[in-house]
Amino acid sequence: MNENEETITKPMTGWRQGDLPITITYISNDGHSHQLQFARTFVVGREPDCDVCLDNKSVSRQHLRVFPEAGYWYIQDLGSTNGTCIDDKQVQHQRITSPTRIDLGAGSVEITLEPSTPTEQQARRPQIESNGDASAAGSNDHPEHVSDYTRLIHFAVNQAKLKYNRRYLFAIAGFCVLLLAALTTVYYQQNRLSELKSLTVSVFYDMKEMELQLARIEMQLKDSDDEKIAQLRKMRSQLSAMESRYDTFLKKLGTIRKNLPEDEQLILKMARIFGECEVDMPPGFVAEVRRYIQKWKTTPRFVKAIKRAQENGYSSIVKATMLEQYLPPQFFYLALQESDFKKKRVGPKTRHGIAKGIWQFITATARRYGLKTGPLLEVRKFDPRDERFNFERATRAAAHYLHDIYSTEAQASGLLVIASYNFGENRLNQLIKKMPENPRERNFWALLKKHKIPRETYDYVFYIFSAAVIGENPRLFGFEIDNPLNTDT
Repeated sequence: MNENEETITKPMTGWRQGDLPITITYISNDGHSHQLQFARTFVVGREPDCDVCLDNKSVSRQHLRVFPEAGYWYIQDLGSTNGTCIDDKQVQHQRITSPTRIDLGAGSVEITLEPSTPTEQQARRPQIESNGDASAAGSNDHPEHVSDYTRLIHFAVNQAKLKYNRRYLFAIAGFCVLLLAALTTVYYQQNRLSELKSLTVSVFYDMKEMELQLARIEMQLKDSDDEKIAQLRKMRSQLSAMESRYDTFLKKLGTIRKNLPEDEQLILKMARIFGECEVDMPPGFVAEVRRYIQKWKTTPRFVKAIKRAQENGYSSIVKATMLEQYLPPQFFYLALQESDFKKKRVGPKTRHGIAKGIWQFITATARRYGLKTGPLLEVRKFDPRDERFNFERATRAAAHYLHDIYSTEAQASGLLVIASYNFGENRLNQLIKKMPENPRERNFWALLKKHKIPRETYDYVFYIFSAAVIGENPRLFGFEIDNPLNTDT
């Protein structure tokens, strides 16, 4: 290793673990050689939030990912513009078993991947030794003749031992009775807790069913339809009563407890806001959200985007517009992930067209929701005549779009709505339609269990969710700003 070379070992923790780490070596723009070591899936690209960030225009925003599978490491090109080459041959998917030189962006950037090799370990059996000398008693232990006095002493000792043993047995029996009573009480309490949790979950999904019905009625509602308006008001009143009942059950369960860490309370709160049941979250969810919060803390991107939004008055506009559609204001962070609130943001050219504006609408979706596109439709440039760059109009269109996804296939699951926005609701709907038609079995967690979604979409959902958690109390996580959604709206 030369004097300009540095080695960084990243934490080998997370949901996806590799059996052995892999080392990536690359040269940065300042001529320094870097080595990073991973034991989980990582992404290489130009975006600051990539695990390996290469500041080179020939490298795509998310160029390739490296991941472990069945004991081997693989690379996968993520649809990069200039391709990924090994030995001058462009590859899409390749197994890595030995040190491999890879060219990114038509040879503009070179990286080397080197998987580790296992170290053989010898099994050692513990050596158990025995001296084999079991007879240490002297000849006096077995005398041939014992006097009457000695027999009397032996009898008294034996009687004392018997009395002690009886007392000991009574004590053990009493302890067992107490233990059985305690276990019975615990079992009864656990049973009640389990029943209460089951009831709480049922109430939650009953609420989601009603939310879904309300959203569908709102889609069909006309101003002159007095009957549907009355039905809508009645259902909203019923929904409010169910929410109060749900809160009561939560307090009884102790789900929101004072002894929970504050960040975990915020994570559970945000899960409910986005339409997920905090009592029924999958194992490891809190830890995974914390991992993405740490990713946000390694870059100034979050603070810069929030300040940009506040300077332009975007926060209050998004909050008010989302609430008009009965959607969580926290969809504000979806726009942050899409564009960092840069009003002239233009996306890459794709087979679906060029996404433009803060909400990154493609042409077809923009037109479907009433946005006029400008003459520079097929050009990667800002166009003042394109309404996708009109923040207020684009935000109204985004709210209607999210509401439609929310009330149709996504079954009132906010995280499923976010996934649809990124993956394309039509493509994702093909997967969703294969799932049962109820919010309990049609949500983001059920999707992950039954279908494989792109890593980009998985990251997209967790980046937005974790940003929303941070936004509730930025200073708790070390960000010197306030909650951008705490407006007077």
